[in-house]
Amino acid sequence: MSETAHAAFARLRGQLDQAIVGQPALIDALLIALLADGHLLLEGLPGLAKTRAIKALGQALSLRLSRIQFTPDLLPSDLIGAEVYHQTEPGQGRFVFEAGPVFAPLVLADEINRAPAKVQSALLEAMEERQVTVAGKTHPLPWPFLVMATQNPIEHEGTYPLPEAQTDRFLMKTRVGYPDFDAERDILHLVREEEGRRLAVAQSHPDTASGGLAEPPAEPITAFLREPDAARTQPEHTPVAWLADARRAVHAVHVSTAIDTYLVDLIQATRTPERLSPEVARWIEAGASPRGTIALDRCARAHAWLRGRDFVGPDDVLAVLHPCLRHRLVLSHEALAAGVEADAIIDRIAALVAAP
Repeated sequence: MSETAHAAFARLRGQLDQAIVGQPALIDALLIALLADGHLLLEGLPGLAKTRAIKALGQALSLRLSRIQFTPDLLPSDLIGAEVYHQTEPGQGRFVFEAGPVFAPLVLADEINRAPAKVQSALLEAMEERQVTVAGKTHPLPWPFLVMATQNPIEHEGTYPLPEAQTDRFLMKTRVGYPDFDAERDILHLVREEEGRRLAVAQSHPDTASGGLAEPPAEPITAFLREPDAARTQPEHTPVAWLADARRAVHAVHVSTAIDTYLVDLIQATRTPERLSPEVARWIEAGASPRGTIALDRCARAHAWLRGRDFVGPDDVLAVLHPCLRHRLVLSHEALAAGVEADAIIDRIAALVAAP
């Protein structure tokens, strides 16, 4: 074994470990697929770092990433490209191949089971042959070429399940689960650190030409939250300038270890409700993802700041608990049949989870 190559992969593993918290099996699967020149199918609920994983891999390897959101109206040409007529002179022209998003070293096929069979087949053929044929011409795909496809295991409306013959073209199918308690608390801390860095960049490197802020030089270190614009740089006393200052102040609001634990306890209770109450367990099919934890943390800090406090208390968490979670709980058929709403379930969880 080449020690240089082994050391390089060890460094790559270290970078991915820093970028993806609580998902060691996902990191292993990505590295194995990369080494074995295969493709990866991930199955897991939203918000579990699937997108962030391949973004982190692309950043670590300096490879371009193409993200394709699969939808029922997607066409094969939207994926692989098409011959487009270009007029060179009046009355004259020629067809030129314009490559689709599949022509990238790393491809994220998000929710692949939402596209019809002909689109799935176009991608899977490209994966197998490492080339695309359009209008009788063959176009090779870049090297390396890795496709990571995702699918949601609990949503079936408007989906087109992959047949076994097509799923067989994936090197591995990996199931991505929720992070454990300690990992989710680490996610909270990492997001706060990233917010601080983003706000620091917003303050010290304004993009005066565009009137906005330059993006941070590196991708965020977690997959769970990313703002399209950190803030806008305007003259000192405009409302938007105050907004940037306010965001920095909200970021500085103190959150104690006890509140951290309380936040994670509430989210964990939506995933393992049987530990709280058999009745609540019958009502929840799937709990909140780590996005829920991060949303709860950020909203609680903003709530405390708006009320003039520089620390978060349990009342701040409870004040934003319902709006942060009511759209993130997947209710069971039993709950829907009984007319039980998400707010009632959140009320029960809030009553059963001990506050600090």
